[in-house]
Parts: sequence; C-alpha cells; structure tokens
Amino acid sequence: MVLFLAEAAATDTPTYGNQGWVTIVMLIIMLGVFYFFLYRPQKKQEQQITEMRNSLEVGDEITTIGGIIGKVISIKEDTVLLETGNDRIKIRILRSAVKSIDVKASEIEEEEKGKKSK
Repeated sequence: MVLFLAEAAATDTPTYGNQGWVTIVMLIIMLGVFYFFLYRPQKKQEQQITEMRNSLEVGDEITTIGGIIGKVISIKEDTVLLETGNDRIKIRILRSAVKSIDVKASEIEEEEKGKKSK
C-alpha cells in the first residue's frame, strides 16, 4: 500500500518548469504594451507642448491654462507679459501656464498686409 501511495504521489505532481518563463515573457509583453500605448504618447505630447511654449514670440495671441486670452508683449526667461482687454491690462504669467497659441504674430502681420493692400 505504501508503494501504491508513493507511485500515486509521484505521478500527480505537475511540472511547472516552463511556466516560470511564460510568466516572465508575459510581463515583458505587458511592459512593452504599456510603453507604446501610455508612456511614449505622453512623452510626445509633453515634447510638443514644450516646443510650443519655447516658440512664443512677441505679438502672439495666447490662451493660458486659467482661460485668460491675451497678446504677448514681452518674454523673459520663465515669464511672459500679456496684454488683455480693451483697457490694456498687463498680466505677468509663467511660461508654463501657456495652454495654446491661438494666433501667431506672423499670421497677424499677414492679415494686416492683406487688409492694407485692399
């Protein structure tokens, strides 16, 4: 009877030797998917925003993260001076607070040239 139980115990134990490698491969695949679908697009977007903020020029019309719309009057290292409204109110903001460039200064100049020629 003891021999019978020993043989039964020896045959019932499954082998998990290859399953460890399968788990590691699946983890590597999951990390690759996270990299290509989450991390990489986020880095691209951050790079585009940084390029946009670095391309600010005097005369650009911008929108801030807080929703303020104004025209860039001067640019220093980390700050931008905006002119808003008809009263020509001036606001100093951080460059990192710029959400988007609505109209580039070069586009404004082209529109003004077009109006003068008509």
